[in-house]
Amino acid sequence: MTASISDLLETNGYAVADGAMGTQLFAVGLSAGDPPEAWNVHHAAEVQAIHRGYLRAGADLVITNSFGGTSFRLALHSLQDRVRELNEAAARNARIETAAESERTGRTVLVAGSMGPTGELLEPMGNMSATACEAAFAEQAEGLAAGGADVLWIETMSDLDEVEAAVRGARSVCDLPVTATMSFDTAGRTMMGVTGAELAERLRGLGLAAMGANCGNNVADTEAAVAAIAAASPGTPVISKPNAGVPVWSGDNLVYDGTPEVLAAHAHRARAAGVTVIGSCCGSTPAHTAKIAAVLRGDEPPPDIEAAPPATPVTEDRLARRRNRRRS
Repeated sequence: MTASISDLLETNGYAVADGAMGTQLFAVGLSAGDPPEAWNVHHAAEVQAIHRGYLRAGADLVITNSFGGTSFRLALHSLQDRVRELNEAAARNARIETAAESERTGRTVLVAGSMGPTGELLEPMGNMSATACEAAFAEQAEGLAAGGADVLWIETMSDLDEVEAAVRGARSVCDLPVTATMSFDTAGRTMMGVTGAELAERLRGLGLAAMGANCGNNVADTEAAVAAIAAASPGTPVISKPNAGVPVWSGDNLVYDGTPEVLAAHAHRARAAGVTVIGSCCGSTPAHTAKIAAVLRGDEPPPDIEAAPPATPVTEDRLARRRNRRRS
């Protein structure tokens, strides 16, 4: 029987999610502009090592290297005919490492199949039909399920309609549990103007295994969003995976300014607000995961780092102007 997020939560009351994949791939040689998903086949050992690092750091679930695995995103690299192959390989790489970790420690650890946005806008704002959107996510879900994913992890979304299309597509081809997170990167809202409370209201009837926020403009906005989601939908597990602060230039390199202590302090506050699945996103490393896990276990005290205030909410007038710009 396949383990689930609810199994993890029954054990500890929370689950630690992993950290960034892209940050780690760049550290071992991925070039900007190259498709990370191709590494699942051509550099499988490196991808597996990244999953292993997060599991050894204390992650209860690892997220596959398949964020851009729809045909829409892979077409940018002329890989649209390899959707199933690349997604299946992504899940298989993660499954190899979770199986090894379970054998080594006896822990229950899960593979979450990453499904990121298509990069297209749905009609009438864009040219992508709901049918084409569902089909793209269905194709990706088939590959992830075949490779051994335990859960389908829809993430970094901005548009609730795309989230719903992704859920429909996934469920049309398999019966794996589904989660969904959105990115609150525009003054406390998603790019399409969605608030945390609106996410909860729209998605809580879909029977998701968990929902929440990832990535985002800063830790504070993600934290405010997940607190709102937890308050609005107390019966559903809530996910928080903020970026490791914000990117800043350090010499010739762009680095994230959020230390492991910053994210561990966030994890402590998020847990107190009712969030139950906690990890990190862009810019993070196994060191961030290890610190989050230690604080949530109670092995270390939460760092004495106060929460930054969230950004000022964007006005309806500014939202209207933004939407009109995207139509033009």
